[in-house]
Amino acid sequence: MRYVEKYWFPVMLLLGILVNATGLISEIMEPDGALYAAIAKRMALSNDWVNLVAFGQDWLDKPHFPFWLAAISFKCFGINAFAYKLPAFICWLLGVWYTYQLAVKICGKEIAKIACIIYITSLHAIIANFDVRAEAYLTAFIIAGFFHIYMSMSQKWSWHLFAAAIFCAAAIMTKGVFVLVTILAGFVIYWLYSRQWKQFIQLKWYLFLVLTFIFILPEIYALYQQFDLHPEKIVFGKTNVSGIWFFFWDSQFGRFFNNGPIKGSGDKLFFLHTLLWAFLPWSVIAYFAFYKYVASLKKSVVDNRELILAGSVFITFLMFSLSKFQLPHYIVIIFPQLSIMVAAYLYQPLGNVILKRWRMVMSVLICIAIAGVVFLIFLTGFNNWYWPFFLIVIPACVAFYLVVKQVADAKTLAIQGSIFSMILFFYLNLFFYPVLLKYQSGMQAGKWLQAHNLAVNTPVTMYKCRQWSFEFYGPAEIIRTDNLQHIIATSKQTSPLVLFTTETELNELSKNFKIVKVLERFQNFPVSQLSMGFLNKNTRENQVENYVLLSCR
Repeated sequence: MRYVEKYWFPVMLLLGILVNATGLISEIMEPDGALYAAIAKRMALSNDWVNLVAFGQDWLDKPHFPFWLAAISFKCFGINAFAYKLPAFICWLLGVWYTYQLAVKICGKEIAKIACIIYITSLHAIIANFDVRAEAYLTAFIIAGFFHIYMSMSQKWSWHLFAAAIFCAAAIMTKGVFVLVTILAGFVIYWLYSRQWKQFIQLKWYLFLVLTFIFILPEIYALYQQFDLHPEKIVFGKTNVSGIWFFFWDSQFGRFFNNGPIKGSGDKLFFLHTLLWAFLPWSVIAYFAFYKYVASLKKSVVDNRELILAGSVFITFLMFSLSKFQLPHYIVIIFPQLSIMVAAYLYQPLGNVILKRWRMVMSVLICIAIAGVVFLIFLTGFNNWYWPFFLIVIPACVAFYLVVKQVADAKTLAIQGSIFSMILFFYLNLFFYPVLLKYQSGMQAGKWLQAHNLAVNTPVTMYKCRQWSFEFYGPAEIIRTDNLQHIIATSKQTSPLVLFTTETELNELSKNFKIVKVLERFQNFPVSQLSMGFLNKNTRENQVENYVLLSCR
């Protein structure tokens, strides 16, 4: 027990960072990650830092900041998956540090340690470091801005206000202005609850808003240059589209009210059941912790500073639930605040009976994780079964046995939760996904072209298919078309022509070209939408589609 008490945090922290770092050595997954990587690749190669372009068309959906960071990384480390994911991972580490620092200020150092472990081992936070989109960036900027605003509350003027504006601007330039709701809602609720009316007339908060606006001017300038100066451009099937208006309204309020160019069909209970799996292994405790906090709030026996966290979580959750446009990864941005709340709950004097119940919940989850990994090992037949079995399953069982012998408390629960995540993601990131991504045909075809150096002086066209990974992993420029006459016209100017398409298009192409040579075939499956038929090694061949690289003359 003495060693657990002394070394549990640095050991769990190191292992948690390592399990997240395994995402750095994996390839980029379709569709969103590959799309964003392809956009950043074009930016780095063209040195065009203003225009976001996908497949030769102006792209207006996300702000520029994550693409700028990825493109800078490409400049430094070359165009590869590691370089794309590295800046997001660095931002995630920054978010971990700020989560710890915020928890120390609100709840104390011991609770901060547990909160830090909870955050780095929560399921969708780890996924965000594997399938990199905007969330790793966004969560870090939000919690950093949150921390500096918290520090600014007790000081009239300080550098924290300046830092808060920088991080809030970075968050806005990553996702949009609605991020300010997540950052500021908790403080507003806290001030109202504690009747700190003077906070609403403090000049420093208005200076903070002015500074934030100043720091987002690079985004506004880029949008103005790409869209507002060119009303003739066709975006979302329309002309006269303002990038600035989209940034401030349509991308945020338009999605919320479902009257913008990008629409969805929201379910008010969507994030209730999404959190149940996305925040594993802590989700059940999170629901209970939040309920207990609200109950204690009614009795006025609560530490008001935690209300800042609870207000941020509740308002963000409500905003997402009422929105018509909903995706599971949105919820990740409240994980730091939720982690601190769960840690604070676990560190209370809950009593042996309640702690033992939570340890039982964690024990069941660990057993499920072990059983799930063993099931996948033998179902998929992806690897020699003994490597993941001896490197992950057996050490996990030993660690689990040693932990359950200890007295149930917040630390042992944190260790158990870490064991769950490490069983799952060391297997997924090191053994499962590296094989799974071999069925990402665009990536495989792009790598094949680069390895065989066939695209140096030969145009490469993607015909009647959309594989973002082909654009990223392939040569510098890919032409995309569904128009056969365009391909025929191009072939008259340059021969041979390299095409990437589905095998079903072979017959049509053979009728229009004298020579159609198959350079290589690739099996394809949408790996972000797994099915039991595909996972089962005995039925997999019936689930895949064949794609081909062709040389046409």
